[in-house]
Amino acid sequence: MLMSLPAAAKPVCFILTADRAKAKPFYADVLGLELIAEEDFGVVFDLGGGATLRLTDIKDHEPGPHTVLGWEVPDIRAAMADLRAKGVKFEIYEGFGQDEDGVWSFQGTHLAWFNDPEGNNLSLAQHR
Repeated sequence: MLMSLPAAAKPVCFILTADRAKAKPFYADVLGLELIAEEDFGVVFDLGGGATLRLTDIKDHEPGPHTVLGWEVPDIRAAMADLRAKGVKFEIYEGFGQDEDGVWSFQGTHLAWFNDPEGNNLSLAQHR
């Protein structure tokens, strides 16, 4: 039987953390996400548009090498400047062809990557 999601289903993003005390202020204060709830197993933030982010405690979590969450922004350079002013460092990957600010451009799309305090990779994207 094929099941589809109800039209009113809202997305939930899970980001794993071994150190919630370090991760929570980054998502709340640096990224400016609204804290919705906190419980024994995690912290829930509003991502906008009905979507939520759940920071979930996992003992000994090691972040993977891939992007786990990204945001589309209207002006990537302005968004990067705002985050840099709050101490965020953007990643530059050898051989990837990013500019000196860490922006990779391809066919009108611009991307930049940064990590949360635990090393989970996050991104910004600006499309045409």
